[in-house]
Amino acid sequence: MSAKRGANEDLVRPILDGQLEPLHHAVKHREIGVSMCSALRSVGPFGLPPGAAPAGSAPGAALAALSRARIDRRRFAQGLGAAAAVFAPAPFAIASGNARVVIIGGGPAGATVAGEVKKAAPKLSVTLVEPLIEYTSCFFSNHYIGGLRTLTSLTHRYSGFNALGVEFVHKAASAIDLEKRLVLLATGQKLEFDRLVVAPGIDFKFGAIERYDEKAAEIMPHAWKSGQQTRLLRRKLEAMRDGGVVVIAPPKLPYRCPPGPYERVCVIANYLKTAKPRSKIVVLDAKMTYSKQPAFEEAYKKYYDGMIEVHLTNDIDDQSVSRVDLRTGEIETRAGLNIKADVANIIPQQTAGRIALAAGLADGDWCPVDPETFMSAKAKGVYVVGDAAIAADMPKSAFAASSQARVVAADIVADLMFTDRAPARYHNTCWSFLAPGDSVKIGADYTPGEWKGHAGLVPSGPFVSAPGEPAELRKENYEASLAWYTTLTNEMFQKMAKR
Repeated sequence: MSAKRGANEDLVRPILDGQLEPLHHAVKHREIGVSMCSALRSVGPFGLPPGAAPAGSAPGAALAALSRARIDRRRFAQGLGAAAAVFAPAPFAIASGNARVVIIGGGPAGATVAGEVKKAAPKLSVTLVEPLIEYTSCFFSNHYIGGLRTLTSLTHRYSGFNALGVEFVHKAASAIDLEKRLVLLATGQKLEFDRLVVAPGIDFKFGAIERYDEKAAEIMPHAWKSGQQTRLLRRKLEAMRDGGVVVIAPPKLPYRCPPGPYERVCVIANYLKTAKPRSKIVVLDAKMTYSKQPAFEEAYKKYYDGMIEVHLTNDIDDQSVSRVDLRTGEIETRAGLNIKADVANIIPQQTAGRIALAAGLADGDWCPVDPETFMSAKAKGVYVVGDAAIAADMPKSAFAASSQARVVAADIVADLMFTDRAPARYHNTCWSFLAPGDSVKIGADYTPGEWKGHAGLVPSGPFVSAPGEPAELRKENYEASLAWYTTLTNEMFQKMAKR
């Protein structure tokens, strides 16, 4: 028995009747390492057999283009696991007595854990707690805001989980009782768990900006949670006069999707350039620098020259927003800059989802975890995964959440089945739209280790798009991002599950 397995042995429920059944897909590795080319040869687009997707279809074309990408195919395949099971084949036995795995949150982290655990260990009881019947992705929502996609294309149902046997509870989780190992629902129902995965995403620190609270967000939307807020920002842009001023106010780190506000500048500028060409965008930034800055700055000048005005914080002037006036549309920074906005996109400082904070799983605003497993540093048998977790320099993104979720799923199954596990490895890539057919990206691999004087995730092999790259490469990035979205959401929502 490995040392890691033994360390968690006290968390495993007793085997009730001793009957064992072989399971043909075992937990051996917590992520995959096949190349995208070999993945596509083995399963074809979207996890189907080769040739199952029409070659001329838009999704098929996108994946075909992705297979021709010249760089980072290995990292794409490793991080997403698009074409191979996350658990490598190796026989093991599973007890017929069901252990209970409860997952709070049906986003990229929670939904991925639910699917991977149930596929690897069908006899485990897996319950996914998510109040929404449909999920509208925050990732790629900038494309909707800029008029490049429909909201329907970003909206997905959870019906694929029925075929796997995952129990779906469409109710809100209101509290967690760590001592009694219970999840309390808003209806009063109680769910017992042997393993708990907390994937609540983010919430906002309303009140940090004078006069900006949840009600104010209905007038000056943040659109940093998708759905109603996304629609609201899009409608405000459509209703704005030509010659209007759009203000975008990014927060300080950490927050969900670090390059997101600057991609949003591009998609909105791309829309205004044609629909309302006399308009402009003003960025009031709480930071001194930002992700992919050289590539974004090149794009602002190349595609949207004269439309974008950026005010970064510096050693003298703090350009973070201090006050808003909902009646006049005025926005004031701590440095005293005052801008009157026709449309204001105020993105507040963020925290882990409220249920994680209330359960005592956080240190400050975010939740510390063991980088080997993403098990909470505050509670045994409880994992915090995705945006809510402290993942060192690994950014808060859908790609990162999915990568972390696969490690978590493998660790849960290994613990409950008394099997060994391989060292954890994580991956992330973030693509950003600059203009039609022109996207940039940033990413890295991550392994647990000592990072900045404490246990964390150590990045390796980092990559980032640079100014002056060939148009062909940028187009490949763009097509790869579209293929990634389709593949991730197909896997996340079990769209290929047999019914």
